[in-house]
Amino acid sequence: MDKFFDFKTTHIDKNSGARTGIFKTPHGEIETPIFMPVGTQATVKSLTPEDLKKIGTQILLSNTYHLYLRPGNEIIKKAGGLHNFMHWDKPILTDSGGFQVFSLSDLRKVNDESVEFKSHLNGEKHIMTPEKCIAIQNDLGSDIVMQLDVCTEYGTNYEQSEKAVERTALWLEKCFKAQKNKQQMLFPIVQGNVFPDLRLKSLEMAKPYVKCGIAIGGLSVGEPKEKMYEMLELLKDKLPQDSPHYLMGVGSPDCLFEGVLRGVDMFDCVLATRIARNGTAFTSHGKIVIKNAQYKEDFSSLDDECDCECCKNYTRSYLRHLVNAGEILGARLLSIHNLRFLLKLMENIRKSIHEDRFLEYREEFYNKYGK
Repeated sequence: MDKFFDFKTTHIDKNSGARTGIFKTPHGEIETPIFMPVGTQATVKSLTPEDLKKIGTQILLSNTYHLYLRPGNEIIKKAGGLHNFMHWDKPILTDSGGFQVFSLSDLRKVNDESVEFKSHLNGEKHIMTPEKCIAIQNDLGSDIVMQLDVCTEYGTNYEQSEKAVERTALWLEKCFKAQKNKQQMLFPIVQGNVFPDLRLKSLEMAKPYVKCGIAIGGLSVGEPKEKMYEMLELLKDKLPQDSPHYLMGVGSPDCLFEGVLRGVDMFDCVLATRIARNGTAFTSHGKIVIKNAQYKEDFSSLDDECDCECCKNYTRSYLRHLVNAGEILGARLLSIHNLRFLLKLMENIRKSIHEDRFLEYREEFYNKYGK
């Protein structure tokens, strides 16, 4: 057993094959499957660490690209690392920034050694190598670090997708050699777009570098959900079973169910907080847009099945008023609710797996929420 990291499957649902597990990290154990709120710039927008703990957050995700540009990894290192800097004492996963480099920067040059890009903040030129990506994450001091990879969007042709797979594998080897901190676990990333043979090729090239965790990237980037599920189904039994499986950037309720069914243990997504800021909420009976006129005189709670402070203390009418008046509290309360909704959903999913009734719970949820 690794001194700092370990993963054990605790139960496999006898009807669906969905699993629960315990993932040990230097900053605590994580019960899987789990949803990770996204604190891109060392904060989940409008929420404090105390808020996040109160709603059951086990692990946060932050982003290497954004923190490298602002405030700078050197400042965070001087602060004692990201945990100290943002006052969070539970596990943190840092995304390598590969996705941001390829999605936010229009002007970039890529070769086998590095990617050159311009900051989306001020246009300043930067060069990111696999080694530099790891060095930045070493400064941040996160528990889980991601390799620098090449993410291709849906619609990318086979030839370009294959080149991205090969370059991702090349960069993985360089990241692996650069990563020396035993208190950080490097997750390789499986790419391959929606081409089955490329997905399997990428997985085989990643396997030698899997110590305790592997990620599936390049999904939820514009492809139909059926294509994503097809790729997950393809990989499910071929992924290392003694490691957690992380599906990057996915977090709608239906995708959480379908991902867990296909062997995924970890998820993250900005969706919950992004739609909250736009006045949209998950509820047990589906999504609602709280700023709509129908809630003007609705003095019921947002979701009578939710135990968050938003649902216990405030009405739909009041939330509508806050959102339409542009008050920060509206975004904050809806963010608390939407994250609690997903975290509670994952708690219920784990419970249903332990009771060998995951498929029944999935059907019950869809019948109320819709797909």
